[in-house]
Amino acid sequence: MQQSKEQRVHKVFEKISDNYDKMNSVISFQQHIKWRKDTMRRMNVKRGSKALDVCCGTGDWTIALAEAVGPSGEVTGLDFSQNMLNVGIEKVKNLGLNQVNLIHGNAMELPFPDNSFDYVTIGFGLRNVPDYLQVLKEMNRVLKPGGIGVCLETSQPTLIGYKQLYYFYFKFIMPLFGKLFAKSYEEYSWLQESARNFPGMKELARMFETAGFKDVYYKPYSGGAAAVHIGYKK
Repeated sequence: MQQSKEQRVHKVFEKISDNYDKMNSVISFQQHIKWRKDTMRRMNVKRGSKALDVCCGTGDWTIALAEAVGPSGEVTGLDFSQNMLNVGIEKVKNLGLNQVNLIHGNAMELPFPDNSFDYVTIGFGLRNVPDYLQVLKEMNRVLKPGGIGVCLETSQPTLIGYKQLYYFYFKFIMPLFGKLFAKSYEEYSWLQESARNFPGMKELARMFETAGFKDVYYKPYSGGAAAVHIGYKK
């Protein structure tokens, strides 16, 4: 029986949750931390504001947002893998971040009223959802007018040579790392597949606009291996 993308992704993340943080650092050569720091600088998160981190996984970006909004702010992290959330819940507890709430939910149907948040982020999660545009529309819906929607994600390098090297790395080396470090060849093979099929920067910017965002801009990282897209709710 053919699994849906949603079922397949859920199975992948339920299985790799314990090794996910370690593997993230191995796969991106620690670069994902720099990318997120630069993204946070661009967002300029205000103290006391409300943020939502969609597909929050083990909660690293959720925690960064919580530190930015401070104790008077409020951050919600949402993910559909309970095993990933459990790792995040432990981290949040150890850091004593009372302004964080991690919940089980689906990015395709966010369980929040319209105009609820000042910031909505999604980090390395959009490529794993069944319908990119639907999730962007949901992110836009729950944002307050003037709020900021942000996607940090793998992208498609355009430089000849580097592009081929990137695809080679994703297709062959990354699943091998998965096998060596996390005993999960098949799962990391899925991650390269989802990254390869993900839209390029211009196409994703157009999707942001279709979803209702304005003043959309993007910045590539590491030669286009990843990119951040930022848009504002009208």
